[in-house]
Amino acid sequence: MIERGVRFINVYHEGWDAHSNVEGNVRNNCQATDQACAALIKDLKQRGLLDSTLVVWGGEFGRTPMVEASVSLGRSLGRDHHPQAFTMWLARGGIKGGATLGAPDDMGFHIVENEVRVADLHATILHLLGIDYERLTFRTAGLDFRLTGVEPCQVVKAILA
Repeated sequence: MIERGVRFINVYHEGWDAHSNVEGNVRNNCQATDQACAALIKDLKQRGLLDSTLVVWGGEFGRTPMVEASVSLGRSLGRDHHPQAFTMWLARGGIKGGATLGAPDDMGFHIVENEVRVADLHATILHLLGIDYERLTFRTAGLDFRLTGVEPCQVVKAILA
């Protein structure tokens, strides 16, 4: 698809929702995805497309830093949803290699250093795809709506190559 000029491709893998058995869940999902992800990156590199292709790896949010257990819900050794601190991995396609931003508190619960808001991440990804997120605006109900939301946001320049 990339060789034919497709600008944006999503590859999804469901099943990372580890409310129980985090260790087994992660092990099984890594076995199901690691080889395919490595093959994609190797294939892009072999074709000379890796440097110009933005690769994003992430989820909908993070996991709480403590164990989740609920007999009534049948959950044990799991972790609940956690939107305050999570990891996204970006490579190539205009990203500075080795750049790291953000750090959580000692419990991994809240961001205490160099927070990157979701809207800023979205603005950065759109920028790297050559799309001006501010031009994708429509006015309704007195607000200027964008793909990045209605709050002000910015491209995260610290991770750009």
